[in-house]
Amino acid sequence: MKKLFTFFLLSLLLSFSLEGYSQSDQTTIMGTIIDVDKTPIYGANVIIQGTTIGTTTDFDGKYTLKVPTSATSLTFSYLGFTTKTVLIENRSVINVTLEASSAELDEIVIVGFGSQKKISVVGAVSTMASEDLRSANTTISSSLAGNVAGIIGVQRSGQPGADGASFYIRGVATYSGVSNPLILLDGVEISQGDLNSLSPEVIESVSVLKDATATAVYGTRGANGVLIVATKTGKNLDKPRINVRVQSQFTMPTSTPEFVGGVEYMELYNEAVTQRGTGEILFSQDKINGTRDGLNQYVFPNVDWYDAMFNDFADNQEINVSVQGGGKKVGYFMNATMNNQNGMLKKFDVNSYDNNINVRKFTFQNNIDADLSSTTKVALKLNTQLRYYNGPSTNVQSIFSSVMNTNPVVFPMYYPLEEGADPRDLMYGGKSGGAVNDGFENPFASMTRGYTDNFQSTVLATFTGEQKLDFITEGLVFKGLASFKNWSTTTVTRSKGYNQYELGSYQVNADGTYDYSLNQVGAAQSISLGTSTATSGDRRFYMQPSIEYKKSFDKHEVSGLLLYNQTEYLINSPYDLSSSLPERRMGYAGRVTYDFDNRYLFEANFGYNGSENFAEGNRFGFFPSVGAGYVISNEKYFEGLTDVIDVLKIRASWGKVGNDRIGGARFPYLSDIDLNGSGFTTGVEQTTNYSGPVYNQFANTGISWETAEKLDIGLQLDLTNGFKFNIDYFREKRDNIFVDISTTIPTVFGTSGTNVYANLGEVLNKGFDFSLQYDKQIGEDFFISSRGTFTFARNKVLVNNEPAYSDFPNLSAVGYPIGTQLGYKAERLFIDQAEVDNSPVQQLGGFVSAGDIKYTDVTGDGIINSDDRVRMGNPAIPEIVYGLSTSIRYKKLDLSFLLQGVARTSFFTSGFHPFGSQGVRNVLQWVADDHYSASNPDIYAAYPKLSKLDNGNNTQNSTYWLEDGSFLKLRSAELGYNIGNTRIFLSGYNLLTFSKFKKWDPEQGGGSGLSYPTQSIFNLGVQLKFN
Repeated sequence: MKKLFTFFLLSLLLSFSLEGYSQSDQTTIMGTIIDVDKTPIYGANVIIQGTTIGTTTDFDGKYTLKVPTSATSLTFSYLGFTTKTVLIENRSVINVTLEASSAELDEIVIVGFGSQKKISVVGAVSTMASEDLRSANTTISSSLAGNVAGIIGVQRSGQPGADGASFYIRGVATYSGVSNPLILLDGVEISQGDLNSLSPEVIESVSVLKDATATAVYGTRGANGVLIVATKTGKNLDKPRINVRVQSQFTMPTSTPEFVGGVEYMELYNEAVTQRGTGEILFSQDKINGTRDGLNQYVFPNVDWYDAMFNDFADNQEINVSVQGGGKKVGYFMNATMNNQNGMLKKFDVNSYDNNINVRKFTFQNNIDADLSSTTKVALKLNTQLRYYNGPSTNVQSIFSSVMNTNPVVFPMYYPLEEGADPRDLMYGGKSGGAVNDGFENPFASMTRGYTDNFQSTVLATFTGEQKLDFITEGLVFKGLASFKNWSTTTVTRSKGYNQYELGSYQVNADGTYDYSLNQVGAAQSISLGTSTATSGDRRFYMQPSIEYKKSFDKHEVSGLLLYNQTEYLINSPYDLSSSLPERRMGYAGRVTYDFDNRYLFEANFGYNGSENFAEGNRFGFFPSVGAGYVISNEKYFEGLTDVIDVLKIRASWGKVGNDRIGGARFPYLSDIDLNGSGFTTGVEQTTNYSGPVYNQFANTGISWETAEKLDIGLQLDLTNGFKFNIDYFREKRDNIFVDISTTIPTVFGTSGTNVYANLGEVLNKGFDFSLQYDKQIGEDFFISSRGTFTFARNKVLVNNEPAYSDFPNLSAVGYPIGTQLGYKAERLFIDQAEVDNSPVQQLGGFVSAGDIKYTDVTGDGIINSDDRVRMGNPAIPEIVYGLSTSIRYKKLDLSFLLQGVARTSFFTSGFHPFGSQGVRNVLQWVADDHYSASNPDIYAAYPKLSKLDNGNNTQNSTYWLEDGSFLKLRSAELGYNIGNTRIFLSGYNLLTFSKFKKWDPEQGGGSGLSYPTQSIFNLGVQLKFN
């Protein structure tokens, strides 16, 4: 690690040496830059005219610049303001007021394989500036939903290192293969994990490409949308700009399940056994009384497992340092980030190692660009990510679930060691035999039995070059990009056996103390640590040469692009023949744009891509798109409204994009035969066995591209009073969806376990997204900026790989959104046995009686079975995502917040049923508070009648367990105070949640709610800027 920091510091020193100029015959000029409302402008550029020497203003709009005595003028500029050049005239103080300009004419947005003026863009592109990325957020992906129109995202976990949000662009339009968007860092594909390791200080801008015009040039990779991240580059500054951010944070669960105590647990267990008449051994009254009185923690255990094994909060730290600058020929930007995250597991002195989760991430970004001549430019961008993980040898999610599920009286965490015993050989509590607790694992033993160390490194190097070819024709440019990415990981796991003991006999002494004996559960285990290692990784090569042309004449502006790209992906540790072969793709892309007088806009794109996944004849796909725009506000007849409307533009696009990713499958047009197979089984009854080779995959030579036809119609309206409004309607028809049809092939043919892929699926996805932004300076000291976003995306399955379902159309997925689940219609709970006897027979498992769930006989055949299920609820991925972000600045004080919510999403709750088949599962407090019983014969109770076993009738997916997953969150908030070049801030993330669902954080989704919870995060930090 010291070598890495040494390399970083040497790089800085080298860069500083490149920026110098003669220090003799200089004078110092200082001043303040403000706008017409007398508000200081932070980050404005001050450049000596005719040179690349300059600086930027601080928080108060002030600057200081050393200027050669030969200089005559200074140029002042800032995005969204008119550039102003001022004569020096022997002055040492120059104050400047900049006037706002039409930002639409100047603003540049990143698009596919290039950039365009925002006013001339005809595709659906949303942007997000680096200042909108909240430092309180755990990851970049968690900043997108609610901030960017068109992004649908949710965060399912708060586990360190696995707390990124899953996000989609305009929802999901395929139910097979890959549905995540393409993520590009400076033009090169990266993973979501790579994205989440980036610091906000590294990012210049984020562009989201949503329609076919914006994504068709990516061909095979652009079907699900594209997220482009551009990092910061060097600037021509008088002295380097240094930014330091240090913050400390603590995290705590947004919610934790509440369980019953030991006494209530035993009483509920007795109730469940009694009312079901199973004849099980009950907890004795002596056992209940001893637990209530806390007589002895080993004889009468009453363990609050969550409190015993988890801290209330965890502490984290982050340090970020960036340096930006440059000279006449060379510019640089460098950044180093150190992030330390801890989990909530408590540390115990049982072993020499720490079992708590600890994730340390080190991220380095080094960007250097140079002008080799007036026509030649080169740049090198190097991103390095190092990640160290330490945690229990047992899967953290398993430990968390085990902690939550284990009842408080089953056994203690551990028993006291005998005198002279090896302190490493802890006597863990356990239980064996009998119907109550048969071989259940102690969660404390699972956590402390060993540890896992994991190291991951990612290196992404990107080299770009640009050569103007004006000697051929003016406006012609050749560009080249080459990149190499290597990811590697090494995991070392050390774990040991552990010995469990259960209580044997015990007696009470005259002084009230207890003597007891212990019996070992199972055979004795070795407590020596065993070691296992695993290595993995991959590497990717990418190249992209291109020719671009741009020319303006009179009122016309034309541009063209022709590009070739090629990628190769290899796995460092292949596991079979298929994975040992390089994965290769190639393609061509082209674009032509035409702009007449910033009024009439036209664009045509194409992608022509080749994929190894298809046989000759289907290997290449052509994906075209066209788009047009009309800037009505630039028409002469509109001049009477320009004092109200700044920009009014309509646009539309149509095109096709492709997808060749069939999950993890490769070469579906080839058969994969296992010569060492164990044979196959045929026959109606599946009783005829044959030995010999088997098909793992059966060839389909006709398989081809999954294609998406996309339509987008948009409107942009910017008012002069500060309001900006954008709305887009979109429609996508996805055809030839990849599916594995092996499940529909009768097993009589002996094809069980054989994959057969085909293009058999259609989905329609449509909706709209809009954003509304308001920026206003009020007086000299107050500024407000607010942005609201709303995205609605609903898909519908048109063709699905399923049986005909002619007799049971209620089972078909056709006509419903992707992922809509099957379930039973629950009416209520049965009133009494007479009602059970006079109702349709429920053949779903378990003995049905009063207090169990009553279902609707959908088919009307007098029997309730799997044929009576219907599609119900909304998809797990929300159809609606919305957000409202606001930033307020008053003098040196600033406040910002983000409200973000989702709607039209639902899930089933399951997995928390009391007691379980082993009789050890805990009972949630809400179940104890409101369940059907003799004392509470409520047929609409929150939980049915208790059962010692999982009653199959009551555990089915049904409307009884269907929950609305909608929520509104105060996603983030930040309060800051500026003192010169210093800013102190207090921020938070996941601060408040408003939802009908109260059992756990609804963003975690369905199940039992017993997974690692999402976290509320609180930050205190300081930011220093030096110019």
